Amino acid sequence: MSWITEFPQLSRSELLTVRKTLDEAYREFSRSHGEAIENFFDPLLAFLVWIENLLISTPWWLVIAIILAITHFAARSLKLTIGVGISLFLIGFFGMWEDTMSTLSIITVCTILSIVLGVPIGIAMAKSNRIQAIVTPILDVMQTMPAFVYLIPVVMLLGIGKIPGVIAVVIYAIPPVIRLTNLGIRLVDKEVLEAADAYGVTSWQRLWNVQLPLAMPNIMAGVNQTIMMALAMVVIASMIGVKGLGQPVLQSITNQYFTQGLLNGSAIVVLAIIFDRVSQAYAKRSQRHMGGRHD
Repeated sequence: MSWITEFPQLSRSELLTVRKTLDEAYREFSRSHGEAIENFFDPLLAFLVWIENLLISTPWWLVIAIILAITHFAARSLKLTIGVGISLFLIGFFGMWEDTMSTLSIITVCTILSIVLGVPIGIAMAKSNRIQAIVTPILDVMQTMPAFVYLIPVVMLLGIGKIPGVIAVVIYAIPPVIRLTNLGIRLVDKEVLEAADAYGVTSWQRLWNVQLPLAMPNIMAGVNQTIMMALAMVVIASMIGVKGLGQPVLQSITNQYFTQGLLNGSAIVVLAIIFDRVSQAYAKRSQRHMGGRHD
């Protein structure tokens, strides 16, 4: 009757055999296809390196001016624009400018990838209940899986460096933009869709001219959350060689450098606040514009 009180499970030797079999299968896949996969991601690596070099080589005052112009265009808030300018100046003043530009380049590339991949998946989920039923459990796993776990298969397949870090960040950060794109399109008023159909629009025109504009506040909220999650993953990604603000934070943990960790952590917080405030302000302004109230 021991089976009633003891949970049935594999023996230690059987469990070890299963683990070895799976590990060897993944190693064999990595040896067979790793180089081809690396070659596939070469254009992405070149794009990331180009953006990073561009941000680092551009004079700091010009970078700040461009970011302030983007901030003012998106938010139309003088207080926010001034706050962003002061924050960026302090980041450079405390010697964290180059690391900040490296982090900014990674976040930019990861956000672009998340939007390019996530929005079409969200649209497909909104169009098909079957696709939603398939993708939703995958997103649940992606959002509940510990962040460190993402690094294991990526590092085994591609080693350490920028591209493994980007892939891990994108996998960790993409679920919000997929979910909220799906939600935003599904929440579009059916009467509006019926009115569009009455005018004889095609399905593509209805999506592009009606559903996506009306879903834009939700999509922007998803982009906002994706950026926040990508920034949260930066420190973890530094463990596999991703340059930026995460590496000094990791060094401060291992060497107990309190001030270094505090400053670089604060720089990450500043970037997060800038992205968060600007994207939220743009979403609110676009929603007011669609509601008939212009700034």
